[in-house]
Amino acid sequence: MKFDILLLVGAGGAAGSMLRYAFACWMTGCVRIPSFFGTFVVNVVGSLAIGFIYGLSERHGWFSPQLNRLLTTGLCGGFTTFSAFAYENLCLVRDGQWGTATLYATSSIIVCLAATFSGTVIAQ
Repeated sequence: MKFDILLLVGAGGAAGSMLRYAFACWMTGCVRIPSFFGTFVVNVVGSLAIGFIYGLSERHGWFSPQLNRLLTTGLCGGFTTFSAFAYENLCLVRDGQWGTATLYATSSIIVCLAATFSGTVIAQ
């Protein structure tokens, strides 16, 4: 692992987290929608952004590996980890690993919901 890339990912993650918080505040305060819908919109926007960045990088080679990590793992990952989840599934499907992609997507949803529930039970 290279320290310079780690710093870039960290900077992008901080920026993405701040953007997510600002966006969520705007969605619930100004637009007055339920917080879960704000999260849904963030997940969709983040997934669109990481797909767009991936597409530009793959097709045109516009981004250096460092900038690619800053924008995808850092910024999009900080904005929404769902974008990373979507990207990883896209890569599995692209590589013809449909079974693994299906298992990953299904188990991620089920296991993470169960873990969240378990965490709330343990905390009580």
